[in-house]
Amino acid sequence: MKFFYAQLLGLFLPMGLLAQNIPGIYSNMGADEQGLYIQTPEGKAYEIQTEPAYTLAQFADATTGTEKGLAFDFGAGLEGLLYYGFIPYGDSRHPQPVFFKYPAPIRDGKAEVRIQGRLSGKYDMINWAEQEGGTLGYRVVDASGTLLYDGRVRFLGSGPFTVGPTIIEGPLLSQPAPDGCVISFRTNRAVTAQVQVGPYTFPSATPARKHEIRLSGLKPNTLYEYTLMVGDQRQTYTFRTAPEAGYRKAFTFAYASDSRNGQGGGERNLWGANAYIMKKIMALATQQGASFFQFSGDLIDGYLLHPEEMDLQYANWKRAVEPWAHHLPIYVGMGNHEALLRSFQLEDRRIHLERFPFATESAEVVFARQFAMPTGELGSEDGAEYDPDPDAVDFPPYDETVYAYTYGNVAVVVLNSDYFYAPSTEAIPLTSGGVHAYIMDRQIEWLRQTIATLEADRKIKHIFVTQHTPCFPNGGHVGDDMWYRGNNEIRTYVSGKPLSKGILERRDEYLDILINQSKKVVAILTGDEHNYARTEVGPGMPMYPAGYTAPKLELKRAIWQINNGAAGAPYYAQEATPWSERVEGFTTQNALVLIHVKNKRVEVEVLNPDTLEKVDSFRLR
Repeated sequence: MKFFYAQLLGLFLPMGLLAQNIPGIYSNMGADEQGLYIQTPEGKAYEIQTEPAYTLAQFADATTGTEKGLAFDFGAGLEGLLYYGFIPYGDSRHPQPVFFKYPAPIRDGKAEVRIQGRLSGKYDMINWAEQEGGTLGYRVVDASGTLLYDGRVRFLGSGPFTVGPTIIEGPLLSQPAPDGCVISFRTNRAVTAQVQVGPYTFPSATPARKHEIRLSGLKPNTLYEYTLMVGDQRQTYTFRTAPEAGYRKAFTFAYASDSRNGQGGGERNLWGANAYIMKKIMALATQQGASFFQFSGDLIDGYLLHPEEMDLQYANWKRAVEPWAHHLPIYVGMGNHEALLRSFQLEDRRIHLERFPFATESAEVVFARQFAMPTGELGSEDGAEYDPDPDAVDFPPYDETVYAYTYGNVAVVVLNSDYFYAPSTEAIPLTSGGVHAYIMDRQIEWLRQTIATLEADRKIKHIFVTQHTPCFPNGGHVGDDMWYRGNNEIRTYVSGKPLSKGILERRDEYLDILINQSKKVVAILTGDEHNYARTEVGPGMPMYPAGYTAPKLELKRAIWQINNGAAGAPYYAQEATPWSERVEGFTTQNALVLIHVKNKRVEVEVLNPDTLEKVDSFRLR
């Protein structure tokens, strides 16, 4: 395939501050008195200017105290209902609001909840009247029945009431280590906080709204109780430290992907996230004794133009998993629906590019701000041979989107296959941008070095590599992912120039690292396609289109690609591919993959979180 715009490689940069802020890795982009534009054969395509539909601050910072309760102001024009109820902390390992039987109407954005009188007596199950305070959970629903936000607020007093410091998000566990873990949470105002574990106290460094507290100095593979303290709030949960490196006893971890909003109404769409299925998946992973959860992309619906709206969708996803994530650590990776964009309007179509400035508004930076993932050593694609300016930072950062971690005798390598992502594939030769599923040069070299290091580590027995996009798509993304129906012309462009390797060549380089240069990699964990399937990847596999002239890779051993994009996004049916005979277990039902590591053995079990039936099981090693 030859792109229509391949001959247009020049830059159109007028003078002015806006033009100076255009990243040098884009092409044919400029600015004038009307704003940013892309120069196309049809003329200038100007950036679309819109307002976000909703923002996190609109719902999370909307509460004030009144004489008899709480008043909410979500902004003029919103009509709907406000469901509310107390959260009885200490009554459950996984506390959630218990909604009162009558919702409050939202009229022109305003609603009121009467605590005194209406939520007194037999409805005061948290004893707020005596303690002069409590926590109220609330759910904002618009006039069409769409769920917009699940929030909570700490109230103080017995009338009049005030809003106190509130843990509005979390705590969430991540990065379990033999001596501790990371606990992240957010508050409604800048405060100091602390986490207490037995005789140890871990304070936040400075007053803030976003908190990440690292616990350390603890014993490996030990169950601890921890208490998060903010203002007068005390929330107590548990976590288990990771085992020591090389641990040989059995443990289980969970895997899934693609939980963006689905169809069917209700909690299947909590403004960007399928909260219904994610709650079931988290409950099942907990019940099955998972030690940690790997979730690799398309958490939310995304494809947004405003970071503030993306913050809201991430908050809704975290609210869905949160009751279990108080105890169960989660690792997350990026997918294509984490896209944060600038969009440009032509007469009959739009052109979409990753949002910049990259240091503050890229999809990668917004993702990293929302989670507490390991910080890597990769940096960005700056320093590659296609870097247009060695003295400047030209690319989005990889930090917290590309990383590796270990747990016992297992290593997991997390990649970002939607880096510098430009959704308008056909326009990439004109504008430059990253192709969906393309892993760029510095990331592939980081992968090569990381796999080599893990291969040399005698305490690591099994390596799993995960990225959002399958190497071998089977249903829903046969037209892209690492296949593009066999079109090797597809590749990322930087500064108007194509990278040297096409998508199939880069896929082969990736597979060579995982299969031919490694004995420990046992599986590739992918998503993107909204189904579950496993595909044997190994010798004799048909991997190329007819007439393919580039060098072909010979695979020397077999591993499995385990695709589980069945965490709530709308389904995709199976399609015919050259490797269809190697595909097993395909289903469009929702699925949770459980990987049971038993020293040298690895077994996989797949359960439907909605019905609890077994979907698949097999021995991986």
